[in-house]
Amino acid sequence: MSFSNTDTGSKSADPYKQKNIDEPTLKEKIEDLSDFVSACKFGMMTTRDGKSGSLASRCMALAAKESGGIDLIFHTNTKSGKTDEIYSDPHVNIAFLNSSGEWASISGTSNIVTDRETVGKYYSPALKAWLGDLGDGKHDGGPEDPRIGVIRVEANTAMYAISRKNFVGRAAGIAQGIVTGKVPEVNKLRELSQEEITRWRSSNSMVQ
Repeated sequence: MSFSNTDTGSKSADPYKQKNIDEPTLKEKIEDLSDFVSACKFGMMTTRDGKSGSLASRCMALAAKESGGIDLIFHTNTKSGKTDEIYSDPHVNIAFLNSSGEWASISGTSNIVTDRETVGKYYSPALKAWLGDLGDGKHDGGPEDPRIGVIRVEANTAMYAISRKNFVGRAAGIAQGIVTGKVPEVNKLRELSQEEITRWRSSNSMVQ
């Protein structure tokens, strides 16, 4: 099922996508996405409450990446609302945006990891500032604090847009588009299917 309220005949109803869609090699698509995510550092994680269907978005700092850069790791307080939401519905979306308007959206399946080996692998002393030391010798914000967990997001699909041109070139292209009605070619608009991501993850697991 799809939404449509008009018919453009033989002409594309979405000339922006037609003009800017980019299909490089799978390696380039994944590596450019991974580099962009790392450069942004912070993303908005959207979770869904399995009972009410309500969505919530929270700013999360990227802790690490796995599977050749496509799967994402975040720290979490296991006693926070987002862990309850992930427990009820593991589907999440992570969105990244920079000041130039470049963006990425990664849809995936999440799980909460609490084994101390994994937590220790990704632990950062900075977490203590967010969890504090409760003074009971257990909940001290250290790597053995049971409140500290990891959210692993296994990507299913992704889409992103990075600039083809610098700021001046983008501005000139947009200005020309306003005057002429011709959509400018300013971004590299890319999509990653579930099949492509599965293939990439499989190839990286064999290397590891």
